[in-house]
Amino acid sequence: MAGRMPRQRLLRWQAVRTWARLIREAEGLWRVDVRDLRRVGAHELGQLLQEVPPRLRRRVNLWLERLKVSTRLP
Repeated sequence: MAGRMPRQRLLRWQAVRTWARLIREAEGLWRVDVRDLRRVGAHELGQLLQEVPPRLRRRVNLWLERLKVSTRLP
């Protein structure tokens, strides 16, 4: 059973990092000067914020801080 803990921690770390990267990418679309891309970015960001599992939100926020994005999860 002890061998499963590192694997579970790795999977959780990967999931948290993935959520943070997706949010960063969606937020990056806001910097593009095209209305349609901003609209798509806003939609994607809204979807992502709703889909992050509550138990991972604190860790996703830590990654968002490291990635220097302004979005944070409540």
